[in-house]
Amino acid sequence: MKKLTFFAATLLAAWMLQACGGSNTAKHENAVDSAQAVNKEMAPVDKESSDFAVEAANGGMMEVQLGKMAQEKATSQRVKDFAAMMVRDHSKGVDELKGLAQSKNIALPDSVSGDARDHMEKMSKMSGKDFDKHYIDMMVDDHDKDVDKFDKAANNLTDPDLKTWAANTLPTLRAHQDSAKAIQAAFKK
Repeated sequence: MKKLTFFAATLLAAWMLQACGGSNTAKHENAVDSAQAVNKEMAPVDKESSDFAVEAANGGMMEVQLGKMAQEKATSQRVKDFAAMMVRDHSKGVDELKGLAQSKNIALPDSVSGDARDHMEKMSKMSGKDFDKHYIDMMVDDHDKDVDKFDKAANNLTDPDLKTWAANTLPTLRAHQDSAKAIQAAFKK
């Protein structure tokens, strides 16, 4: 009986050691997989993808700020409604991009820069129908450029996450483009 008990205890100990060793191996493999995932996420993003993200953030922030300005200054309700859509959609897009950029270690601007800021300052001095027309003309031009940039990014960027974000954002930009062109056409009548 002592031999059977000793044999059972030895077998149980061997099983426990193997189970613990297997568990540690699995834990080690999971830790390695996690570290590789972090390294993959933090791998440097190519310059073209990073530049696109910075430019998209700057443009998105400009759209939000101009939209807020248009909600206050526009005389046309249609322009005010369009501006509200700009604030809502571009705020969402910039927030998504910020999260994506952070995960990729891309430093985005925290405010609108350069020519856009200067242009916004000039627009702040406009009023009435002049403001409405200028804002919508600018939105048509800006969205024509944006649709082109995002289309190229969705097809050509090497970073898969930014490429997907650009592709997912493109339908919204096309809807903005169509809306702005419709308002612009109504102003010409």
